[in-house]
Amino acid sequence: MSPPTSIRSTLAEALRGWPPPPLDPAGPHAGLVATLSWVLFGMALAVLLMVSVALVVALAGKSEWRDRLGREWLIWSAGLALPIVVLTGVLIYGLTATQALSQAPQPGEMRVRVTGEMWWWRVAYLDAEGRPAIHDANELHIPAGVPVTLELEAADVIHSFWVPRLAGKLDMIPGRRNILRIQADRPGVYGGQCAEYCGGPHALMGFVVVAHAPEDFQRWRAARLAPPPAAPADGLAARGAQVFRDSGCGACHRVAGTEAGGLAGPDLTFVGARRSLGAGILANNQGTLAGWVADSQAIKPGNRMPAYRMLSGGDLRALAAYLESRR
Repeated sequence: MSPPTSIRSTLAEALRGWPPPPLDPAGPHAGLVATLSWVLFGMALAVLLMVSVALVVALAGKSEWRDRLGREWLIWSAGLALPIVVLTGVLIYGLTATQALSQAPQPGEMRVRVTGEMWWWRVAYLDAEGRPAIHDANELHIPAGVPVTLELEAADVIHSFWVPRLAGKLDMIPGRRNILRIQADRPGVYGGQCAEYCGGPHALMGFVVVAHAPEDFQRWRAARLAPPPAAPADGLAARGAQVFRDSGCGACHRVAGTEAGGLAGPDLTFVGARRSLGAGILANNQGTLAGWVADSQAIKPGNRMPAYRMLSGGDLRALAAYLESRR
């Protein structure tokens, strides 16, 4: 399933990474998958040509050719032995070519834990001891030119992580941790999508990978490890912080440095810096923030955030200003 046309146009404009062309790799791991795909396409074409030639001979060929085509040894070899040899060869080649995608993390390699949830992505950047050091959601930042190991988990049902230009797809299974390696050869924004139907708004469960130049990534990482933004002291954003507290948003969302410690929904500590909202379906600005809070069900039906229609227009604008300030 793919997002509706209006959503796709929003993504294309805001994220410049959608729709992702699966046969246009932007990294070595995706290159392996693309090469394997072309090999399979070529073999499928060869089989189609063989079958087509045999069909033409059987229907319109000379009687001598038809007699040869119907010989028992040819039927056995072409109908049984050839598929066994071909499929075995493809299996061995495929496993050999793609084994690097699921290798264990190398010493010093960057590791990120991505957890699929209904219907968004929880992201945790791990430190050297494997503990979450940076919390985020629906967006992954990586340095270009180096491999990154993803630890893929699921919190509820089976999901599937797929960023076509950076790696193959891999299922996220409850109770199990799968390993996927990705790499972007150059800076850019790469769109992804849940590739396993997980119910409800599955088609609106997008993802964004932002690849930075190495020095830019180090600056981004240092900013995220620094103390979180201070609470606004006055103005519209300060009023929005009060609305946030009074509306009970902290029961579901975490904002580092505040009393909000909810874990049911995405971490909002740096929500204003994200490129998108709703798991990659809306550009992130004050207008879309207000619209999402007011009635996310009208934007992404079936998601687990209730509509807050009881908030006045002024409160929504203030709350959006506060969230947008979280950078």
